[in-house]
Amino acid sequence: MANRSHLGFHVWICVLLLLSIHGYSFYLPGVAPQDFYKGDVLRVKVNKLASTKTQLPYSYYSVPYCRPNKIVDSAENLGEVLRGDRIENSPYEFQMRVPQMCNVLCRRVLNEKTAKEFKEKIDDEYRVNMILDNLPLVVPMTRLEKDSPVIYQHGYFVGRKVQYAGTKEEKYFINNHLTFTVKFHKDVQTDSARIVGFEVNAFSVKHQYDGEFNAKTTRLSTCDAHAKRMVTSSDPPQEVEDKKEIIFTYDIDFQESDIKWASRWDTYLLMADDQVHWFSIVNSLMIVLFLSGMVAMIMLRTLYRDISKYNQLETQEEAQEETGWKLVHGDVFRPPSNSDLLCVYVGTGVQFLGMILIAMIFAVLGFLSPSNRGGLMTALLLLWVLMGIFGGYASARLYKTFKGTEWKAITLKTAFMFPGIAFSVFFVLNGLIWGEKSSGAVPFGTMFALVFLWFGISVPLVFVGSYIGFKKPGIEDPVKTNKIPRQIPEQAWYMSSIFSILIGGILPFGAVFIELFFILTSIWLQQFYYIFGFLFIVFLILIVTCAEITIVLCYFQLCSEDYLWWWRAYLTSGSSALYLFLYSVFYFFTKLNITKGVSGILYFGYMLIASYAFFVLTGTIGFYACFWFTRLIYSSVKID
Repeated sequence: MANRSHLGFHVWICVLLLLSIHGYSFYLPGVAPQDFYKGDVLRVKVNKLASTKTQLPYSYYSVPYCRPNKIVDSAENLGEVLRGDRIENSPYEFQMRVPQMCNVLCRRVLNEKTAKEFKEKIDDEYRVNMILDNLPLVVPMTRLEKDSPVIYQHGYFVGRKVQYAGTKEEKYFINNHLTFTVKFHKDVQTDSARIVGFEVNAFSVKHQYDGEFNAKTTRLSTCDAHAKRMVTSSDPPQEVEDKKEIIFTYDIDFQESDIKWASRWDTYLLMADDQVHWFSIVNSLMIVLFLSGMVAMIMLRTLYRDISKYNQLETQEEAQEETGWKLVHGDVFRPPSNSDLLCVYVGTGVQFLGMILIAMIFAVLGFLSPSNRGGLMTALLLLWVLMGIFGGYASARLYKTFKGTEWKAITLKTAFMFPGIAFSVFFVLNGLIWGEKSSGAVPFGTMFALVFLWFGISVPLVFVGSYIGFKKPGIEDPVKTNKIPRQIPEQAWYMSSIFSILIGGILPFGAVFIELFFILTSIWLQQFYYIFGFLFIVFLILIVTCAEITIVLCYFQLCSEDYLWWWRAYLTSGSSALYLFLYSVFYFFTKLNITKGVSGILYFGYMLIASYAFFVLTGTIGFYACFWFTRLIYSSVKID
């Protein structure tokens, strides 16, 4: 039996290694590549129009672009809908490895309304997003530095606004000619090919032609495949005005590439600032080493000396003269004020911790890549729901430790408090988005699905976890609690609490703020974020930092004969959320170019939810670290 279990252990290790290698090699395990032969039809899908200025997505056909005969919505997961993605078919159709030049898509004659719609999108710097074989359309941007890799911009701009020199006159020009480049990797043996790149260069050109326009027979003098006349940036641009005629055209070119299908996302996910991420980790490790040194000094020297001294006190007179943290042994485990609320927050924090840890593991293994649009958000929602059982267990177990009896009440608070606040803010923000007629507004069906996940799955799981936790015995105090509590000067207590909270919050935030910049950039400036390996390391450092700073400050608090540590332990590391929100304010005014009031409300509303979640998470980590620390030290001394 021992040999079998030993063999089974090795088998599991091999499986885990294979999974990790598989996750490193493929960005989305389980998705098979699609082979195309020469002449096969390639259908381009269109996605939302997106802008970093407004943060309000719109569907592609909300403006008068060329339309297919019938618009068909593609199946979307929960995360895609919440992100505002609206994937639909388009009139663009290519043939694999068959270049085409100057294809006329359609002709539009603008009126006052349609011209205004295009102008608004150009004013707000909207970009058009398309998809081919699950690859997003990108615009290659060449850097000024030599030997620098090409970076990619998501989608092309609807158009541009130009102000003529010396005048206040502004004109709007639309990008109506697209030069597509499809990169493919060819299989020599089968002559099939796989798509590994989808790029575009957008031009504005005022097309010219003779006679009456006919989409099938008219030959453009500005773009002619027979005369090999291609559109260039020097051509006269197409202005957007009432009664102006716009002809939409496109070219398609195919380029063979050495990039294999398994690595086709590498260029999209290329992080040119990897040195900055390493600096972030080094910076975080320096903070951890500093705190670890302090904890080691407390645990190995000061605390060891205190315990030895307390245990050697023999006479009653010596015991009465003792000072320091042992003096409050009779009050240190007294239940705090608002203990029910503390139990709720601790349970919610455990739920968050479980959600993030599991999501990080799946992301590091490659299961939550950008190739699976909306996959990360969908996974976070489902994991939050499933982790409700651990949240209910943690809150009920702590509640039982405080000698509580109404476990159903504490369960309801755990199940509804944080989700209720977050959902209320989300509902108001969604109403604002709906008022702007944006595709980012969550439809009724999706809202119903969210409510079902909450009430139908999360709440029952929280109840199951609470029932299990309450049936178990509470954590016994290592010392007896005095009947009459010691008195602590209120003014001094408030001042020391504020000091501890301000100092305790800044160090965990300092360990993650560099990585936080890249996260905010990926969310609000619409860039890919796929450095989950860095993020996982930084998250582990955050856990250690929260735990250590809370232990250090908790020890100093107890040494000053202040036994009210429960809430302060939670708020010490949890106050890092305050610095997170302040940093988001700084980021808003320095990095973003948001001018619309609704967009600003959306930004601060979502950042408020994120900061609240960060408070619950970091506070719970600090609380459990301090809880373990106090039980350890008071169980190590002799109490008469």
